[in-house]
Amino acid sequence: MSLNSALNASVSGLRAQSAATAAVAENIANASTTAYKTREVSFQSLVTGNQSKSGLSSGGVVFTTSQNMDSQGQIQAYDKSTYVAINGNGFFVVTDNILNKPSAFTYSRNGSFSTDASGFLVNSEGYYLLGQRTDDLGNVLSTSANDLNSLEPIDVNQISGTAQPTTNIRFDMNLPADAAVGDTFNNSIEMFDALGVSHTVAITWLKNAANDWTATFTDPVLTNGGTTSGTLDTDSGTAGVQKTVDVTFNGDGSIASFTPAVPGFSITAFTTGANNSTLTLDWGTVGQTNGLTQFSSNTTTPGLEIYLIDQDGVRFGQLSDITIDETGLVTASFENGVRMPVYQIPIATFPNPGGLTHIEGTVYDENENAGNYNLRLPGQGNAGTVVPSALEQSITDTSEEFNKMIVAQQAYSSAAQVVSTVDQMFQDLISAVR
Repeated sequence: MSLNSALNASVSGLRAQSAATAAVAENIANASTTAYKTREVSFQSLVTGNQSKSGLSSGGVVFTTSQNMDSQGQIQAYDKSTYVAINGNGFFVVTDNILNKPSAFTYSRNGSFSTDASGFLVNSEGYYLLGQRTDDLGNVLSTSANDLNSLEPIDVNQISGTAQPTTNIRFDMNLPADAAVGDTFNNSIEMFDALGVSHTVAITWLKNAANDWTATFTDPVLTNGGTTSGTLDTDSGTAGVQKTVDVTFNGDGSIASFTPAVPGFSITAFTTGANNSTLTLDWGTVGQTNGLTQFSSNTTTPGLEIYLIDQDGVRFGQLSDITIDETGLVTASFENGVRMPVYQIPIATFPNPGGLTHIEGTVYDENENAGNYNLRLPGQGNAGTVVPSALEQSITDTSEEFNKMIVAQQAYSSAAQVVSTVDQMFQDLISAVR
């Protein structure tokens, strides 16, 4: 090997060990970076194939850098409902601009998402989380759920508030068996329209005969105002006329029959402008005592004994919280107690994640080396599972990095010594020529 070959080999060693030292420095600097994957430097002997007259070939070393994308970082819990980690394969789909098209979407495992001033979920690196819109049951609305075009930035500000109309009212109540025929009793129920406005419907119970009662309903009135707020009808065939339900009991106090068979009513022409409502009255099961009953009153003066009146509507409530669960479902919680799924977070997987192009930080872009992406639900196929209120930690092991640094430093010093020796030999040769 000539002096030039020795010099070239040692210089290539300096370059390689410099890269190794730089990788160690980057890894240590990112020991606390969310979802950081350590940078590795691989070395390979370089042989030019050109032989000198002595028959010895000149050589050196070449190096390549990569990130350890297949290693799982430790999952650490946090007290934040929008933090989320991936345990296993895959990436969140993110973008640095909410106006970007799918061709500009990128991928990251950094799940440190929080709501920014504009209402978008954005991570600590400034990348917006992308998701798929869902219906109220959490089903993805898009018919092409494996297409990046189904994704959009998750915008919390679009979820301003919600109300839930009453559709079912449950009664657990006893009608006094010791009441006289012709006696009447009164109670009322509260229900909500589709706009979340509260209305009150009054009920008068008339004992027609032994074991036979009729419930007569009034038109609803505004709970807060007391003025008529709609038109009630218990018979869809005769609007505004039939407002009664007949109930008969067996001799053991259980329900014998309802007329109509499925008790309920509809309300139209809401003065609030709300959509029409149809309500079912859950008064129990025929032949059982799990709703309305007819037993003797427990008081000296017969009266209604109300154990429970419950309904499933809620008044309007503002958005109070956003949570992400283990299925990747983004759920909005409202002040009125309603919880509504709004977005599904998919997991993007690649055949060769190590082939992704590193953009910056923990953000990557797809290319041919990585293979074609697949959008999957968390835990589906080879996609990792989602851990809510948690973050994936850096996989940097500082003790291992210090070991690498010592090895790189020693190799660098040795290569530098070779350069110095070759320089001295050149100086000796020049002196000899002179």
